[in-house]
Amino acid sequence: MGIVINQSIKNSISFYFGMFFGAISTVFVYPNVFNDQPDHWGLIQLIVSYSFIISTFSNLGIPKTFIRFFPIIENKAKLYFFSFLFILFGYIIFLIISLIYRDWFFQLINASPLLVDKFYLVYFLVLIISIYELFVSISRSNLNSTLPTFLNEAFLKSYNLFVLILHGLKLLSFDQFLLFYVGGYLVKLIVISYSQFKTNNIRLITNLKGINVIELFQFGLFVIAGGASAMLVSRLDMVMIGKFMSLKYVAFYSVAFYIGNAIKVPARSVVAISDPIVSKAWKKNDIKLIESIYYKSSINQLIIGGIFFVCIWLSVDDIFSLLPEKFSGGKIVVFFIGLSQLFNVGMGANGAIIVHSKYYKFDLYSNLFLLVITFLSNYIFIPETSPLKNLGIYGINGAAFATSLSIFLFNLFKFLFILLKVKIHPFSRKTFYTILLLLFVYFFVDSISLGFNPYLNIILKSLMAMIIFIPITLYSKLSLELITIYQNIKKKLWLL
Repeated sequence: MGIVINQSIKNSISFYFGMFFGAISTVFVYPNVFNDQPDHWGLIQLIVSYSFIISTFSNLGIPKTFIRFFPIIENKAKLYFFSFLFILFGYIIFLIISLIYRDWFFQLINASPLLVDKFYLVYFLVLIISIYELFVSISRSNLNSTLPTFLNEAFLKSYNLFVLILHGLKLLSFDQFLLFYVGGYLVKLIVISYSQFKTNNIRLITNLKGINVIELFQFGLFVIAGGASAMLVSRLDMVMIGKFMSLKYVAFYSVAFYIGNAIKVPARSVVAISDPIVSKAWKKNDIKLIESIYYKSSINQLIIGGIFFVCIWLSVDDIFSLLPEKFSGGKIVVFFIGLSQLFNVGMGANGAIIVHSKYYKFDLYSNLFLLVITFLSNYIFIPETSPLKNLGIYGINGAAFATSLSIFLFNLFKFLFILLKVKIHPFSRKTFYTILLLLFVYFFVDSISLGFNPYLNIILKSLMAMIIFIPITLYSKLSLELITIYQNIKKKLWLL
């Protein structure tokens, strides 16, 4: 678990830098730059959403297939060749299908003229994302998740903020801004490909003799369906808001969704390096190691994600008071998304445990089932005919409710499956104590009335929550890993 903690710390630094730049962009800069034309921001969100959804299909499940079989296939050069070959093959299939059914697709999604005009950027992004994700898998399989995390978070979000400011200052037209925005993904690809060819000595043997192509491809098909379903669950809300409402509502939803989704940051840093370790543990059938990762990833993510959620919800009114009025109606979105992501991170590395086990087919079945639920729930709760409209659950609030319901069911199914098949779970009494502590901190700080300006209120509420939560967490020994990190930091500061 040492390498998990070590790289999780490095990943967390990148994630927090990314969250800082992302928060400035999403909460402050985007709403002001696109205040007069929120549909332009909605267009950006839909271009990225469609690109990630389509690439999940077009890459034929190769990135996760690579991680799965990397410890098993001895001739890595043939695995590299297989992976690059099928990534390109999948992209060509996507191009052919998209050109044939282009008009039908635009009618299906009720695409606005603006989205139709700029949809060519999706074709470009799909290829970049597919190849980039393969290089991420290569890096992670070699137990290095820090570079891709840095590129995804610190680099991309700071780069996007930079080009956004240029557009806000009228130094870039909107068309130029879009090209530079998409160009950031290309820069990521160039950097990671150079790094992997240099450090991991990637070589290609242009034949597949000795590799069970059918087995790899079969696994990839299951991953496609499972991964695509998970991607659709996370992106379908924006897509369906674009269909049922308009591009500007996608922009309004994006602000609130980002705020609520912020608590997912620590989970991503742990899962990024846990994935290949779980894969190797399954190869050795080391259930004790898997159980250890399952528990530690759960409690540490719950602690960190929990205090994030508490700080956000304590300050949610102050945060929205800083936004332009048309962007300030997403408080319920923050609650639903934040609470569902807290449940998500509290379930630990359950996805990795299933995908890299002999039960990986369950990932397909559960994802397909949840995809249906996500689609139906969005279809039911977004329109004004929502049965919960009297409770305010419709429009962007309905989309958030549907997404949170899907996330809850998705993780509950995986938890029950692992419990029944592997006989392990990620919880202990410390899980219960952590939840009680989080509730206590929230209600205690919320009872204190502050009458300062919103910026000062946000800072003071967060500081009070941290000052209460961190010492109690360390004293109660809720997480031995966090205690170790605290002691290491204290030693380094003492040496300084």
